[in-house]
Amino acid sequence: MKAAKTGGPAAPRRTAGPGTVAIVGMGPGDPGLLTLRAAAELERADTVVVSRAHCPAEILAHCRPDAEILDTADGEPVKLAARAAKAGRRVVRLFRGDPGLACNWAAEGGALAKAGVPFEVVPGVSSVTAVPGYAGIPLTDAANREVRVVDASEGGVDWERFAAPDTTLVVLGAENTVAEVAKGLVAAGRPDSTPVAMTSLGTTTEQETVVSTLSRLAADTKGMEAPALIIVGDVVNHRDRLSWFETKPLFGWRVLVPRTKEQAASLSDQLRGYGAVPDEVPTISVEPPRTPQQMERAVKGLVTGRYEWVVFTSTNAVKAIREKFTDYGLDARAFAGLKVAAVGEQTAAALVEFGVHPDLTPSGEQSGEGLAQEWPPYDEDLDPINRVLLPRADIATDVLIARLTELGWECEDVTAYRTVRAAPPPAPIREAIKGGGFDAVLFTSSSTVKNLIGIAGKPHNVTVIAVIGPQTAKTAEEYGLRVDVMAETPSVSALAEALAEYGARRRAAQIEAGDPLRKPSQMRRGARRRK
Repeated sequence: MKAAKTGGPAAPRRTAGPGTVAIVGMGPGDPGLLTLRAAAELERADTVVVSRAHCPAEILAHCRPDAEILDTADGEPVKLAARAAKAGRRVVRLFRGDPGLACNWAAEGGALAKAGVPFEVVPGVSSVTAVPGYAGIPLTDAANREVRVVDASEGGVDWERFAAPDTTLVVLGAENTVAEVAKGLVAAGRPDSTPVAMTSLGTTTEQETVVSTLSRLAADTKGMEAPALIIVGDVVNHRDRLSWFETKPLFGWRVLVPRTKEQAASLSDQLRGYGAVPDEVPTISVEPPRTPQQMERAVKGLVTGRYEWVVFTSTNAVKAIREKFTDYGLDARAFAGLKVAAVGEQTAAALVEFGVHPDLTPSGEQSGEGLAQEWPPYDEDLDPINRVLLPRADIATDVLIARLTELGWECEDVTAYRTVRAAPPPAPIREAIKGGGFDAVLFTSSSTVKNLIGIAGKPHNVTVIAVIGPQTAKTAEEYGLRVDVMAETPSVSALAEALAEYGARRRAAQIEAGDPLRKPSQMRRGARRRK
């Protein structure tokens, strides 16, 4: 995705006439709840006015790189928006949630109208419905068919108007007046045993929900963070059966993914699906070979029929060949007549994306050794050519070449790319690694173990260590790490799944023992304990 400019004004594009302001709701917290219309407005915006402290980076990633981002902390939002619009810019004024609920749209829209600035409204997903949905609480059911919403942020609420026992009540802006809200409702006639839930940081991976009653609410929710929302009524009783978000196996776990950026993407997406917060830290940097002549000759040989097989031992090798093809104006059709092998499912997927379907992948261990075990012997009657091209890293092992040579094949080993240790991550990441700020770390190879420890230090002993296979486990143990999780099959997808299964078992054990639900990082000394 495109990154938004975070510095000062850049020279935003201007419309032919006076600009407009789009008043846009960005949803309650989860960037995935941004509407298609809101994303389109951000992509077209010359200027965006937003409270940066309350806006996820993924939201602003929809903006053009040259978009001007104005923080409401630096001035009155309506003045910032009006000034930009009068300069001919297309402006987006971003509000959290939906602009029409517990926001300042009424005042800002009125000021824009008074100033003669045209505006339009793009509704957003409201916290009123989204947060209860993420908490597993439907606002209506067969017995409760009315919902009332009250904004208590300014105080002075007449609770008598909201005392009907068969009505679901959603209270906004009451984070600092929980006791007053509960007392007011009880005084108005709601039983003090009425079920109540309070959810803070709703729809984010920091979401926390406490279920209580009106008599216990203030005591049970002490210390919860803002923004928070209170749900009052019998519908709260559905949460035991319908909670789906906070019960994800890795909910809220901060997971370190030490890979190259390109390799980390699919793994991070899978981890997010399990509720985790992946943090991608490159441990190696992939660079072109020092002398490109070898690769140039290899690509020429591919086209002229020099090889019978091409073996790809990594997604980086696929990328290197693909880039060379682009340089020469070639595409996947150049592989016509060639047999292609891939070391595993990730490499095979990269080939398929390129338009090449591999003829051979290992059915067992996804490694050079696994591929070598299934490689066919050379048969001069069936194979007109006995040469095999292996475009790979400068530090690749020779096991596969030795095995192919034994089987009668002539291997041409070409350096397609170099791997070098990446630069150390920022200080906060290093401190989190060594101090137990991460709940888990995934090691996808022995080199990621060595490189991560080399550039950032050894993970804290509360951190769950998950490895892709036996060789990686051996390396981790040699470096003094306790291996908690190992994938059943050596693939990144299986590794993420194994960690999720571990998280689910851990959560179930805590519930069975009657212990508070705590992430691994909360087990270290001095960690903040949540209810």
